[in-house]
Amino acid sequence: MELLYNLLVSVFRNLRVTLEMIKWEHSIFALPFALCGAMLAADGRPTIHQLVWIVIAMVAARSAAMAFNRLADASIDAANPRTMTRALPAGLLSSRFVATFVMVSCALFMFAGSQLNFLSLALSPVALAVLLLYSYTKRFTRWSHLVLGFALGIAPAAAWIAVRGSFDPRILLLTAAVTLWVGGFDVLYSCQDYEFDRQSGLYSIPRFYGVNKSLWIARVCHILMLAFLVGFVAVFGLGKIAAAGVLVVALLLAYEHSLVSARDLSRLNAAFFTMNGVISVVFFIFVAGDLLWRK
Repeated sequence: MELLYNLLVSVFRNLRVTLEMIKWEHSIFALPFALCGAMLAADGRPTIHQLVWIVIAMVAARSAAMAFNRLADASIDAANPRTMTRALPAGLLSSRFVATFVMVSCALFMFAGSQLNFLSLALSPVALAVLLLYSYTKRFTRWSHLVLGFALGIAPAAAWIAVRGSFDPRILLLTAAVTLWVGGFDVLYSCQDYEFDRQSGLYSIPRFYGVNKSLWIARVCHILMLAFLVGFVAVFGLGKIAAAGVLVVALLLAYEHSLVSARDLSRLNAAFFTMNGVISVVFFIFVAGDLLWRK
């Protein structure tokens, strides 16, 4: 009995450390955009069943991707002063436990797909392949930031498929917007590792273009994001409330960029975590408000 108790305590401790490691609460980044896709597909009112399984799928997919990233990057994180205290390089978790967590999360994601419709289930391995591939792209391409963006950007299209059981090319406008949004803020975040990436031979935009030019590349990504959001609102025939949401997102992005400069990256974490969570939630509220107002 005592052995079983100790085992359960160990498992729950490792699970808690794993959830802290992957920052599971940041699933909120892409989730609101997925919910936008779901609401559009359902003409404003997806079923509770659909919403529950979409949320479970989103959290499971991100958990699998983040844990796999930590597993794939364990040796890199151990060499980087900024990341050497993470759970795997610090020895707080074993690779076996994290690998098991990844497999369970992947299985839960596929099960969630099976609870939605056949196409969601059939495409779930493809989505997982995109999510897990990202972890290796920084080893061979400076555009890994956009691969990460696309990994999150498929969320609205996946949610559309989850509701309709079919695909509509128009939702790719929101996919493109999310891809550029995430890619842009990942470029900002990677500026912290400019020196380490350069010394280690890792691929990133800051390594190849320097911090100052990278900040401008991130700004261009976010300007293009706004252009795609305008196109998204227009193509779906959304109204003034959704259009106002795009304007608010533009103001929030401008504030986000004002927090960082090539000379001062000290407020980057505030820009990366806090503002991006606010941006995704705010945009969802405006789109949802627009759809429901017309009902």
